[in-house]
Amino acid sequence: QVHLVESGGGLVQVGGSLRLSCAASGGTFSTARMGWFRQAPGQEREIVAGIMWSGDIPYYGRSVKGRFTISRDIAENTVSLQMNSLKPEDTAVYYCAADRWRDYSDPRFGEYWGKGTLVTVSS
Repeated sequence: QVHLVESGGGLVQVGGSLRLSCAASGGTFSTARMGWFRQAPGQEREIVAGIMWSGDIPYYGRSVKGRFTISRDIAENTVSLQMNSLKPEDTAVYYCAADRWRDYSDPRFGEYWGKGTLVTVSS
């Protein structure tokens, strides 16, 4: 089965940076869209960033545009999320997801999900 494993979460101060990584295994991802999502306490899950494995123009959620950068390393089967200028409202569990067919706007996006990694931004 396909497995996605996130890493890199932790505690960071306001204005700091973190780099999250999603390691993919168990399948072929050449046709898949990869995405980073997050869910904060009491809030709905939202898309943070997305990119096709084959390489397209990255998509960014409005709240992170200009601060976060998504990238993928084909050789390593990883998708990363570089997070800069972190704010308290960025505090959430961040999830890596993959889907071969659906677009990020589809509420059913995500054939595969990681278990998440917690990012806490403190002031």
